[in-house]
Amino acid sequence: MGKKYNNGNRFFLISTVILLIPLTAWSQTTMQEPVLKGTLTDQMNYIQEKTRIYEGYRAIREDMFQKLKVNSLDSLNAAKEDINSLRINAIGKNRTIDSLNATLGQLRASLDKISRTKNSMSFFGVEINKSAYNTVLWTIIVILSSILTAGFLVFKRNHSVTAHTRRECEEMRKEFDAYRKASREAREKMSMAHFNELKRLRGA
Repeated sequence: MGKKYNNGNRFFLISTVILLIPLTAWSQTTMQEPVLKGTLTDQMNYIQEKTRIYEGYRAIREDMFQKLKVNSLDSLNAAKEDINSLRINAIGKNRTIDSLNATLGQLRASLDKISRTKNSMSFFGVEINKSAYNTVLWTIIVILSSILTAGFLVFKRNHSVTAHTRRECEEMRKEFDAYRKASREAREKMSMAHFNELKRLRGA
């Protein structure tokens, strides 16, 4: 019984020393530049490199976890602001496109009406030749069509950027939730293991 007790104490002391050495060294270091100024990916990679895995769980310093949490929320808020800005911009582009479509429809209606008239016609109160009138009108239509096409391309690009940003925000949120859950479970398991070990040693 005494030998088993001594072996248990020796195992507990060795385990405690092994766990405390990296934790002590880790606690003596300050947060490095990747955590303070790096991108969210750089911060994740830095913490992954600098933390150790024990029994399938990764331990992370509380201040670094809180800093990573704040940075993640800041990134999410910034992405939300970008999405809102792009959404407002897209609404403005849609209105411009609708206005251009209405103008283009009116011009085409005017062109159909004019094509049925005589060669000489009035254009803004001035009588001009039909061919000249058609040239001017089609020039305006081409210009408006170009503007409409450019507006549509800008809207399409903004829509693509908005969708991409939304997907990144969702992925980032899921990664952060999973990481936070894993960190909490790791702390809870380590606390429970420590409590069970103390209870076992006291019972022994």
